[in-house]
Amino acid sequence: MKNYMKILFVLLATFTIGSSMAQTPKENLYTLRVEAGNFRNSEGVAQFALYNKEGTIPDEKLKRYFKKEVGKIVNGRSFVTFKNLPKGHYAVTVLHDENSNEEIDKTLFFPKEGFGLTNFQKISLSNRPDFSKASFMLSEDAVKKIKLIYK
Repeated sequence: MKNYMKILFVLLATFTIGSSMAQTPKENLYTLRVEAGNFRNSEGVAQFALYNKEGTIPDEKLKRYFKKEVGKIVNGRSFVTFKNLPKGHYAVTVLHDENSNEEIDKTLFFPKEGFGLTNFQKISLSNRPDFSKASFMLSEDAVKKIKLIYK
């Protein structure tokens, strides 16, 4: 009976060690909270678009994003949280979509509604947004703040 128990124990231990070695570690996933301020009013909604590829910004039709969230505007501020993001480079744009048409309405080259993005305090013809300028590395949970710009 003792030999039977030894064999059973060895088999159980071998199976447990082998199956734990076969499991692959889960990919680390992160949370990004984006806080936007400087809204001129509480009309409409805040469109938050998250990008993760070069060449996706500018995105005038809001179609090339990786993920999008809509935030409510309260007292000149809005925020959203993007969850389960893998490590990588990201950029975020925020549109004060006052008429809720899900588009960037423009006057000449500039948005009529408030607009902002990560790493930008102002936008001009000489400081046009693109992914490389707006992106940041996400390798842990983070908070990014964006100030809306009105022309």
